[in-house]
Amino acid sequence: MKKRVLLGMSGGVDSSVSAVLLKEQGYEVIGATMELWQNERDVEQEKSCCSYSAVNDARRVCDMLGIPHYTMNCKDVFKKCVVNDFINCYKNAKTPNPCIECNKYLKFGEFVRKAEELGCDYVATGHYCKVEYSEKYKQIVLKKADNLKKDQSYFLYRISKDVLPKIIFPLENYPDKDEIRKIARENNLLVAEKKESQEVCFVPDDDYVGFLKEYSDTKMKQGNIVNKNGDILGKHSGIVKYTVGQRKGLGISYKEPLYVLELNKDKNEVIVGTKEDLYTTDVFIEDINYLVEGIENQIIDVEAKVRYRANPAKAKLYPLDNKKAKVVFEEPQRAVTPGQSLVFYDNDIVLGGGKII
Repeated sequence: MKKRVLLGMSGGVDSSVSAVLLKEQGYEVIGATMELWQNERDVEQEKSCCSYSAVNDARRVCDMLGIPHYTMNCKDVFKKCVVNDFINCYKNAKTPNPCIECNKYLKFGEFVRKAEELGCDYVATGHYCKVEYSEKYKQIVLKKADNLKKDQSYFLYRISKDVLPKIIFPLENYPDKDEIRKIARENNLLVAEKKESQEVCFVPDDDYVGFLKEYSDTKMKQGNIVNKNGDILGKHSGIVKYTVGQRKGLGISYKEPLYVLELNKDKNEVIVGTKEDLYTTDVFIEDINYLVEGIENQIIDVEAKVRYRANPAKAKLYPLDNKKAKVVFEEPQRAVTPGQSLVFYDNDIVLGGGKII
């Protein structure tokens, strides 16, 4: 009997080619697309994976391939777990990463439950990463993709390690997007030339300030821009408009370039300093999720990233109480940003991660 796989389909080329590959490998494939955001005006754009056209594209691909397609209404969970977290982060002077929350609660949360309901053996997505057995750790682990430029393992560190044995990543061994598009063209998929989706699918035109004004009670209150000594250098029109490391848009004339070092919610201040002030070796994280069993309370040597595009850097992780840890880097890291995630690795194995405090 064929193994049954529930494949998450966004209407894009990656998930569509994943359907082709799974069929070729002999799986019984079921496609499913999640409806995530309620305002079609906001998300009806070509690059959005939340749009109604994305759902229709996924359905049409499934029809072409002769596989069933389901639409899952996940709007309430998405609003509660992703959108509300996004808003609360900005309210608390932090910079969120909603894709990470979406992967935890939706793509590898609600989606796994749907797979169980349909009697599926596995779930699959078009992410670029790997799930393999590790001889070192004697368990199934999440690993980086072969193509490090496309690797998305950073965004998956918050999923439950219990679901790893149930996951298939059909694109794990493909070197680049050109190869994926070639397969799509060979199979006459209508999405072969479709552009990649944007990162924050529910924020139109990346206007997160406009989104916050419309969907939250976040106040854009004027305050001071100060240096590390507390000297007032200028005014801002709302700290949600700033993030650590930002240089442009400060509106300050100074003898040298200034960067945002910190956002002080209580004083409603933007604290700025020089480029050298942006660097630190000690980073504290919270809400840690370990993807490898047996390392939870150990001091361990790791390679860690403080943002998706950062290069992994050598560090030592010191566990603390209440799912927190201190991470000490060998070399200073630039613009460590509260609300973003620090993900730590053993070579290409994702050990876990946490949110930067």
